[in-house]
Amino acid sequence: MSELVTGEAVALELRPARLPSRALAVLLDLVAAMAVYVAVTIVLVTSTASLDEAAQTALSIATFVLVLVGGPIAVETLSHGRSLGKMACGLRVVRDDGGPIRFRHALVRGLIAVIEILMTFGIVACIASFVSARGRRLGDVFAGTLVVRERIPVTRTGFVPPPPPWLAGRFSGLDLSAVPDGLWLAVRQYLTRMQQLDPQVGWSMAERLASDLAERTGAPVPHGVPPAAYLAAVVQERQAREARRAFGGDAARAATPAAVPATHGPAASPEARGGTPAVYEPPVGAPEVVSEPTAVEQPAESPAGSAGRRPGTGFVPPA
Repeated sequence: MSELVTGEAVALELRPARLPSRALAVLLDLVAAMAVYVAVTIVLVTSTASLDEAAQTALSIATFVLVLVGGPIAVETLSHGRSLGKMACGLRVVRDDGGPIRFRHALVRGLIAVIEILMTFGIVACIASFVSARGRRLGDVFAGTLVVRERIPVTRTGFVPPPPPWLAGRFSGLDLSAVPDGLWLAVRQYLTRMQQLDPQVGWSMAERLASDLAERTGAPVPHGVPPAAYLAAVVQERQAREARRAFGGDAARAATPAAVPATHGPAASPEARGGTPAVYEPPVGAPEVVSEPTAVEQPAESPAGSAGRRPGTGFVPPA
């Protein structure tokens, strides 16, 4: 992934095209150009048979220049960097700042392509692409362009697990205005990938993120709440506030699982019993990773099977 910065100081993440896909695109373009060149040459030979040899030679040179040099330049200019081969391979030529190319960019690329592709059979272009960090040939370097991939495989968005029901609405009074976007992104990435992490590493990451989030909000992590469950509850509170701001109270209530029965947790929330919330325990049937004993003593109402143990990430979403 290549990060480009535009004139407005906006960072763009573009994926430069690799040499195999670029070579295939160039090969397709050459096949199409040669087919047009042969067809035009046959028409000219049959229609200019009465001309002398010098005139026929001049027409042959003009045809070569117009079809094999001018043709790709015109196609890239009119299509904003998408020739036939590049369209087939999902590629596009863009400027260094990520914008569409113009005639001067296509002209420089086309003229230098005569030397590094046509005259040297692509050897110079391959060497330049191997040497360049972003796979650029000499035409791209002099024109200030970059060939990027337009069709990128779609990846599944990570699922952010919901917090335990007894934490719903508990952090409604937190001030989240001082939390930067970078910390929100880090918390979300952790929650979507915490089951893939090593238990000890995941627990330490959750503690560090929870500490950073608590420092930004000005309120410490409640005693007995696992750090991962705390992160999930705060993220859900932020989502509920955004939904309430955008769509009103109905959408916010729909985004908050307060009305969801605690079928996977305690029979009744600790707030309903009027006591201190118990440490969140994994739901029945959910996988649990056993790590070393925690330094914090578990409350008396915790089941005996989970006493002295904690989940590796501190939070296991409902099954």
